[in-house]
Amino acid sequence: MIETVKADAPNLKLRGTALVADDELSNRVILNALLKKLGYQVIQAVDGADAVEKFRQHSIDIVLMDVMMPVMDGYAATEIIKSETADKFIPVLFLTAMTDDKALARCIEVGGDDFLTKPYNHTVLSAKIQSMERIQNLHQDIRMLYNRMQMDEEIAEQVFSGAVLAGNVVLDQISHLHKPASIFSGDIMLTAYSPSHDLHVLLGDFTGHGLAAALGALPTSEVFRSMTAKGFSPPQILQGINSKLHKMLPTGMFLAAQFVKISASLDYITVFNCGMPDLFVIDGNTRRIKNRLESRSMPLGIIPDSNFQEDAQHIRVGLGDRVLLTTDGVSEARDPTGEYFGSERLITAIEQSGEQAFILDNVSSALDRFCSDAPQDDDITMVELPLLPELLPSWRVDQLLAEQTHVDPNSLLDHDSDSVEFHITLRGMQLRKADPVPLLINYIQEMVGIRTHNQVLFTILTELFINALDHGVLGLDSSLKEGPDGFTRYFEERDRMLSQLNEGSVHIGLRIHPQANGGWIVIQIEDSGPGFDFANATSAQGEKPLFSGRGIQLLSSLCESFSYLEPGNRAEAIYAWTNE
Repeated sequence: MIETVKADAPNLKLRGTALVADDELSNRVILNALLKKLGYQVIQAVDGADAVEKFRQHSIDIVLMDVMMPVMDGYAATEIIKSETADKFIPVLFLTAMTDDKALARCIEVGGDDFLTKPYNHTVLSAKIQSMERIQNLHQDIRMLYNRMQMDEEIAEQVFSGAVLAGNVVLDQISHLHKPASIFSGDIMLTAYSPSHDLHVLLGDFTGHGLAAALGALPTSEVFRSMTAKGFSPPQILQGINSKLHKMLPTGMFLAAQFVKISASLDYITVFNCGMPDLFVIDGNTRRIKNRLESRSMPLGIIPDSNFQEDAQHIRVGLGDRVLLTTDGVSEARDPTGEYFGSERLITAIEQSGEQAFILDNVSSALDRFCSDAPQDDDITMVELPLLPELLPSWRVDQLLAEQTHVDPNSLLDHDSDSVEFHITLRGMQLRKADPVPLLINYIQEMVGIRTHNQVLFTILTELFINALDHGVLGLDSSLKEGPDGFTRYFEERDRMLSQLNEGSVHIGLRIHPQANGGWIVIQIEDSGPGFDFANATSAQGEKPLFSGRGIQLLSSLCESFSYLEPGNRAEAIYAWTNE
């Protein structure tokens, strides 16, 4: 039965449609009259089942539901109606003559929003309906704002994926799991190759989650990729990100991060843990945890300057080993009782992953079983790096040497062309942090623009500078690298000596001779060290290459000419190219 507002009330605005469910005709007649005066169209139902059917057939704005009815009572009918309108607020007012507290509480428990006691009073009914309408309007406003927020987050997520994630490399070889707590995640994973073909991986976790937590993702990815492409070292990249975030993030927001540099030779990794959970290095065959690397640095963006070089952890690795990175959303995930997953369960899942191709798969399954249907409190991200040749580009020193074409600088001579020179000297404390190689590469490109030769030039300049610093200024012996823990000992000693370095110098000079059909670069480097017996070192290298796989032979092969000058603390390399 449907009762409409009559035409004898021309000034009465239609407020909506009311559903009245009561098995007593007299009660329906009274409510019908009262609701018509308030401007409602009325639909009547004789029991709970009839009320559910008519609710499904019509667009209802408010429900007045009797409790005790045949076929289906008001409790059951209300539960069904509320379950079918989860995304829309349809108020239900219970009609009851009961005064028992438990019965009234039951009305609210099943989804009722208020109750109206018999006999009905026009003033009370009007007041309760007005109250429900205010709540209904607020709910509509909130729903509209929520939908708009979701749409904004979905658009922002598309921008995030395109601008931040799309630039990542080697994703087909990396196993990673990402479960955001909302549409937008505060976790970020970045990967990029350096000019020397090392792989840089950053896993970050911004404070909180959602859109606000991801505000720093764009500048972080820009700094990470641009500095990696230019050949900056991990400590310099972290300092660049740290400075950027410190300037732009509001107080209380920061980025916890794990940064892993995987050497192109796949024999060692360098790890920086800045306020993140422990990072694991795992034996690829036994799944035994070889190294557990805890945080040594503060998260990024809190203080303007930080010496990340002192917090580096250098680890010797074997072919097939795995590196597992996780955000705190893994260990802090909770089960339905509120208990945390914790680091011990994580370690157990790692060590019991022997039959699976990826360790991460077993950890993910264990996490799902533990959490069951408990709500997710934080973003969860895990990254597994398999230390295999497929992880790195198809580049090796021997391949570079095979492709290298030597050019006689005299064949390029153009007497009308002028040479340009550039000199830089780093002294004392400057040698702790500064890396001149990216600056030198940039200068060469600005002068002659030979980007196709970047890889070779980067290798030559890096070898010259590292040799001058490590062996000339610091006096380190390459024999320290020998043995299972040699790399770790070497880098620990290098970091220790660098942190105490207050004197010494390295001077680098470039003389560029651009020609019409190519050109050549004369690179001269001099350190403040005592020098060495380069004649004997050259002959020894012919018999046994340096443990690091680089040295005089590599430089001699890449350059048109390479030589040391007395007393052994000066070197000169000439690199030539042709315009093809």
